[in-house]
Amino acid sequence: MAIAQNNYINIDKIAELKGLKNNRTLRIAINKNKYKARKVPVKGGYTYEIEFSTLEPDVQEKLINEEIKSHALIPLNNNAERKSEFKTEKLKVEALAKVDIIKAVHELRTKCRTQKEADLTFLELYNSGEYLKDVYKIIGKVSARSTLLRWIKTYEENGEKWEALVSNYKCTSALEVNTELSKEEIEQFEKFLFHPNKFKISKAIALSKFCLRKKGIEDLHSDMTYRRYAEKLKSTRFDKWTLFREGEKAFNDKVEPYIERDISKLKVGDVLVADGHTLNFEVINPFKGTPQRATLVGFFDWKSGALIGYEIMMSENTQCIASALRNAILNLGRIPKVVYQDNGRAFRAKYFQNCNFDEAGFNGVYANLGIKSVFAKVRNAKAKPIERFFLEFQEEFEKMMPSYIGTSIEEKPARLMRGESLHKAHYLKTTGGQIPTVQQVIKCLDYWLNYYNSKPRAEIKDKTIKDLLNTVQKQDIDKNVLNNLMMKTETKVIHRNGIRFLNSNYYSEALFGLREPVYIRYSLFDLSKVYVYTIKGEFICVARKVEKIHPMANHLGTVKDMEDFKQKIQKHKKLKNKAVKEFKKYFDIETTGILEIQPEERTLPIEPQKTKREKKLTPREQQMNRPLFEDNYQKYEWLMAHGCTSSDDRKWLAAFIRSDEYINIYGD
Repeated sequence: MAIAQNNYINIDKIAELKGLKNNRTLRIAINKNKYKARKVPVKGGYTYEIEFSTLEPDVQEKLINEEIKSHALIPLNNNAERKSEFKTEKLKVEALAKVDIIKAVHELRTKCRTQKEADLTFLELYNSGEYLKDVYKIIGKVSARSTLLRWIKTYEENGEKWEALVSNYKCTSALEVNTELSKEEIEQFEKFLFHPNKFKISKAIALSKFCLRKKGIEDLHSDMTYRRYAEKLKSTRFDKWTLFREGEKAFNDKVEPYIERDISKLKVGDVLVADGHTLNFEVINPFKGTPQRATLVGFFDWKSGALIGYEIMMSENTQCIASALRNAILNLGRIPKVVYQDNGRAFRAKYFQNCNFDEAGFNGVYANLGIKSVFAKVRNAKAKPIERFFLEFQEEFEKMMPSYIGTSIEEKPARLMRGESLHKAHYLKTTGGQIPTVQQVIKCLDYWLNYYNSKPRAEIKDKTIKDLLNTVQKQDIDKNVLNNLMMKTETKVIHRNGIRFLNSNYYSEALFGLREPVYIRYSLFDLSKVYVYTIKGEFICVARKVEKIHPMANHLGTVKDMEDFKQKIQKHKKLKNKAVKEFKKYFDIETTGILEIQPEERTLPIEPQKTKREKKLTPREQQMNRPLFEDNYQKYEWLMAHGCTSSDDRKWLAAFIRSDEYINIYGD
């Protein structure tokens, strides 16, 4: 069927037949009078229709051959039913306000002679802003009587329904991404927007336009149109935006809803949350003497929000975790029911769980104590409430330490930046460049925890953390069992002064005479003692740190120095006497059973011998043969054996007998 020459075709359909991406090229051609066209009002504006006779022959042929006249032609009087569209609340409120205006006009018409007089009077009163003030704030000024008549007619023709007065503006839903970009532009643009390398929007726009021009598409929209589309896409498809650009962890942390937990169903001490935190300041490594970042492993009570126990080590390992658990149990006064902990390698060690977590025959520490261990999901920080504590710890404690180095390269202090000589000089002047030791950090941390525990619990406003800790039900804890939580360290060798550890000697009388390799258990919280075990794990003793004494305790030292010296001398003599006693017991002939050899009796002629008279040494000769003495007690014993040969010796001997050294060694 032929198409009438005077029919008009919608430009969108013509653009589709010509293979154009949009109708923009046709609009430009209409403005240049290339086609005979007319404007047609549509929802939200207007569009164009082109007369069939002015189209190119090939386009006319496509219209005829495809028999799409009934689909493409637009009747002059288009009374088709309007498609139901989304309407904003603002348009609905305006429609209801128009109903109020219509009712006010009807009421005024009953009081006037003619409708025109009533309508004009209403417009004059209404536009003054003093009549129907609330409606005026919504609708604003009504300039013409024809507007009133149109509203009244529409309202009455639709059965006096207010929905008929809703404006027919084209409204886009807040959840809908509406844009003027063509399909090709959107596809190319989204390739860069959703790229895992996270292109910036400005770069994505530039690269998209470059690629589109390479494909021969020149009719592109402005950068602002692209940017509006990207921002709308991010706000309405944030799940896709996050997963594509940032990955699963960011999706879990930013998009997925979280589970809210009710801690009122817990009791203090029921559940401890454990995790490791690399300190953002340097400490002195007690093993090497060099500064480095240590690891704090803490056990956090879920109910009270308090850090119950912790340990500071140079790396997160089972020894650090075990010692922290021991400290937590001792401080809490009870063994927890559940330990909710990190999924790290150290927490997964066999030391805490059965072999491979399921094998029989090997009970871990948690199992021996009756503790159920629960591991957090991998890369799921929101599941561990201790992470929030570490955030406050970072802001309130770590930044107060003089050796603070920052949480990242961007956050490090100015003194660590290049060229910051002023800050470096100020740092050295105020701190002297000193790095705190582990013991100093523990002391400062305990002081800060006392302040932190005085704060109210976030979920329980009427009680402080300390108040909640006081409600814990104490248990009778066997410290000997907890000592097994301190992991064995490297093998140590016993020497004459005990065990050498951290540049100090640790000694006990039980180590006297032992030269077997042993291992020790210890805690950095208390370095005054170590627990000594055999290689097989048998307990030997508690070796205490050997304190050095004054070099001249009896002459320049205090009473305490003299007493320490006396105690050490007596202890050494006691150990020596014990060894001598063993020697005598072992070499006793009656007990050893050694055979006595009887010499043969031989008769020898007796020859009279002249007795040789010993020559008595003169005082000068005795003085020349006197040995050199290293200590006073050696000189005293020599004089007692050989006698005094001069008045100086007698004076010295009398003074020595009255001295403290004589009393300490030989008694009163």
